[in-house]
Amino acid sequence: MEIARLHIVIEGRVQGVFFRSSTRSESCKLGLTGWVINCPDGRVEAVFEGNINKIEQIIEWCKKGPPGAVVENVETVWEQATGEYESFSIKY
Repeated sequence: MEIARLHIVIEGRVQGVFFRSSTRSESCKLGLTGWVINCPDGRVEAVFEGNINKIEQIIEWCKKGPPGAVVENVETVWEQATGEYESFSIKY
């Protein structure tokens, strides 16, 4: 199976609403690897690797986020997959 990689930045009310934790849970359910982090400017940034159909599902989830989140903008950039991640983690 060929893996894809997506770099995503989510803007809006996305910190303090369990966005990172929920992203990790959703990613693990979908079998994706990568990471998610809160940015100093209030955005959330993530990298997902895995099946392209599963990544498309996480993009749709990120457009809504968990309860309490208000997503205003989502920027996506497809990149070359590296296969460097063994799991999905929260970066601090």
